[in-house]
Amino acid sequence: MESLSYKTISVTAATANKEWYVIDATDAALGRLASQVAKILRGKHKPSYTPHVDCGDNVIIINADKVRLTGKKMTDKVYTRHTGYPGGQRFATPADYLAKKPTFVIEKAVKGMLPKNRLGAAIFGNLKVYAGAEHPHTAQSPKTIKLNEIK
Repeated sequence: MESLSYKTISVTAATANKEWYVIDATDAALGRLASQVAKILRGKHKPSYTPHVDCGDNVIIINADKVRLTGKKMTDKVYTRHTGYPGGQRFATPADYLAKKPTFVIEKAVKGMLPKNRLGAAIFGNLKVYAGAEHPHTAQSPKTIKLNEIK
């Protein structure tokens, strides 16, 4: 009996080939941006994708304050949190967060699309979001990609 000429490759954390990408969020729809970024962070765009390993790439998002929400979501969508005290439920809209902390809206959308376990927390650490056009990761020589180029 002949043996197979191919083997199934399982990537480990040591053998994962991680790259850096820059994505400009100017006029990008929030959900479409977040789903593409989550796919890159997870590594699903690579042929060597392994579900139980952090084999995805690092992503830098710039111009987070210029992200776009379709419809009336900017005023009608509500983020709910609780202070931990009785009657401590607090509500905020994306417009409120974009004024105070513009990175929160993108971070929350991407985090919701990642696994809810230790692996998802580790993968989320590979995301860097900045409100302006500048970022301190030029030493990593990141590649600039557009959302419509991601497969």
